[in-house]
Amino acid sequence: QVQLVESGGGLAQAGGSLRLSCIPSGGSVAGYVMSWFRQAPGKEREFVAGISLTTGATHYPSSLKDRVTISRDKDKSTADLQMNNLKPGDTAVYYCAARRFSYARSWSDPDDYDYWGQGTQVTVSS
Repeated sequence: QVQLVESGGGLAQAGGSLRLSCIPSGGSVAGYVMSWFRQAPGKEREFVAGISLTTGATHYPSSLKDRVTISRDKDKSTADLQMNNLKPGDTAVYYCAARRFSYARSWSDPDDYDYWGQGTQVTVSS
């Protein structure tokens, strides 16, 4: 069973940066899509960024594309999320997710993902 482990969360000041990492274990996610989602208290889970581990193609929501960058290590099947110019509204639990590649699946629909990490807390102070 694939497990995803996130790291790199913590406390940051507004205007600062954080880098999150997602490392899989227990199985292979080679060829998968890996994405980051976030969920703030009382809100729905929100898509942050996604990347194809095979091609490196990326996908971002328009609301975040200027401040976040997702990258991958193809050989290790890991995915990092770089977040810049952090805002208090970025405060949330950030989750790594992975799914098999399919044109029929959505980048941004959490229900289309097969595996999830436990999440890492990001708190941005003003």
